[in-house]
Amino acid sequence: MGDLGDSTGFSLRRLGLTVYLPATVYSVGHSSILPVVAVSAVQLGASLSAGGLMVGLIGLGQVAGALPSGSLITRFGERTAMLLATALLVPALLVAILAPSVWALGAAVFVIGLAAALWGVARQAYMTEAVPIAMRARALSTLGGVSRIGSFIGPFASAAVMVFLGTSGAYWVYTVCAIIAGGLLMLLPPIAHDRRASAPPVRLRDVIRTHRRTLGTIGTGALMISVMRVSRQTVIPLWGTHLGLSPTTLAVIFGISGGVDMLLFYPGGAIMDRFGRRAVALPSISTLAVAHALLPLASGTASLTLVAILMGLGNGLSAGVVMTLGADASPATGRAQFLGAWRLCADLGNGAGPLLISAIIAAASLPAAVLTMAAVGAAAVTTLWRFVPHHRPPATPG
Repeated sequence: MGDLGDSTGFSLRRLGLTVYLPATVYSVGHSSILPVVAVSAVQLGASLSAGGLMVGLIGLGQVAGALPSGSLITRFGERTAMLLATALLVPALLVAILAPSVWALGAAVFVIGLAAALWGVARQAYMTEAVPIAMRARALSTLGGVSRIGSFIGPFASAAVMVFLGTSGAYWVYTVCAIIAGGLLMLLPPIAHDRRASAPPVRLRDVIRTHRRTLGTIGTGALMISVMRVSRQTVIPLWGTHLGLSPTTLAVIFGISGGVDMLLFYPGGAIMDRFGRRAVALPSISTLAVAHALLPLASGTASLTLVAILMGLGNGLSAGVVMTLGADASPATGRAQFLGAWRLCADLGNGAGPLLISAIIAAASLPAAVLTMAAVGAAAVTTLWRFVPHHRPPATPG
């Protein structure tokens, strides 16, 4: 993975056991339940459409939890916040396992989303504080990369356990992973903040008002990046189904794309640290936009695979872009609250992407939806070109 240290003597290896391993384990657990939430709801008597909406409650919980997460982190600290998320998550999973009704399952799934938001914001805030700016992009890209590796493993882990325990096995996988990740967090060393203990507390609304221009410009770019990323997961299966490809073939195509994705996170971070954020943000999102524009030309397995690989290339290079841009823009005072608002931008994009695609398909056609996503990518590139600084951040803040 190249040089894992810098001239200050800091090494990413010191984060392996306390940050990257818990992130991987947590991602294994979180992704393990995603394929079965709708199934669980149907087993409890929900309709197919209601089962699909149940999956959306995880995203709704993440959106609802983004802003409060920043305030909790400011009050209790990053490590305590992640442990609190674990303490919230495990009972919610047990409720999901024992849920007597669809309503109980829905409430549990929503709380799982809240915990995921707290985990995500606290983890990013910790990395922003703990890692030297000169290595920030590599550190956050690696965090994004190991999370994707965990997300790749999770469905296979849940499938293996469900052979013996049925649908509840997926929730047990998540429960065990959450407990392990929480245990590893106990080893997480505290970090020295530069905020004064005697300073008055910063209100969330004041942070948002002060930095509303950044959130409205670069934050909008982050929202559009998230739309593009989640679009990839939607349009490839839909286009393959449109071509009449079998589910097995689609799984192989998606797996190849995911393999390319997981190989490129560290090079993307290294380029950002050396040449600046735009050096990766612009090419990676441009690649995603071009791949969407080419998708309507895919007419068979080979051409769809090539487009999927191109999407994996763009998505992999951009693994740490959103987190790095947020970390660079975050102020020393009110950092956690700002990152909560930043997380909200990204989560809104994750939720809006599938809804936008579905609406355009219903109103027009699948090709129209795919080309609209390409246009969103072009708008994201334009926004990032306009508002992301061309130069690298200074080696020390100030």
